[in-house]
Amino acid sequence: MKSMAIEKHINFFELQKACEKPGCPLCTIVSDRAYRYIDNTLFEHISDRGFRALYRAAGGFCSFHSRHLVSFRDGLAVAILSRDILEDRITSFEKRAPWRPKGRCPVCIEREKIEQEYLDFLSQSGGNSSEEQELRLFFSKSDGLCAPHYAGLLFTLKGAKRVVPPWIKNFQENKFKELKKRLDIFIELSAYGRQKEFAALSEEDQLVWKDAAACLSEHDAQ
Repeated sequence: MKSMAIEKHINFFELQKACEKPGCPLCTIVSDRAYRYIDNTLFEHISDRGFRALYRAAGGFCSFHSRHLVSFRDGLAVAILSRDILEDRITSFEKRAPWRPKGRCPVCIEREKIEQEYLDFLSQSGGNSSEEQELRLFFSKSDGLCAPHYAGLLFTLKGAKRVVPPWIKNFQENKFKELKKRLDIFIELSAYGRQKEFAALSEEDQLVWKDAAACLSEHDAQ
């Protein structure tokens, strides 16, 4: 499938800004957008009966996203949403019946939409327009995608293989291979009796295990 020329719209500039920060740029975008989604929800949709019905059916936000509600200042909105869920919890306790929400966390659903939007965007960056050349330049200076997001770039949500621009494939897979080499050295020099060799490693290579942990997990911390 021939790639379509990308344009400089919000995705381009948001990705450019995220690439200037450490870590997976898509994780950065998802985290920022998820935060804004919760903030907008508390501010704009608390009186929306439709949203509250969906929220209640989902049993609220998942445990990961709900624990961040304490960081928002709109206590009334959090109280209203929490009351709905607590009421359902109390009912299940009184009935001695398991509480089984019928929907999914709204933030998780939004998160998947954002990821798919940007993975589609990156998959179309295989051309030679000036915009694509610029994207290639700033993306190649970033830490690249984490392993889960690169897997998402290779395969669609339905499991079908996706056409990935060769420049991204080469950049990402070389990154992963280089990380594995650094891990091999770290593990080898962590053996007893090799303390001096380990001490000679750069600070970055002595902490390579942190890079590996970040690479292998998606981050949506707020």
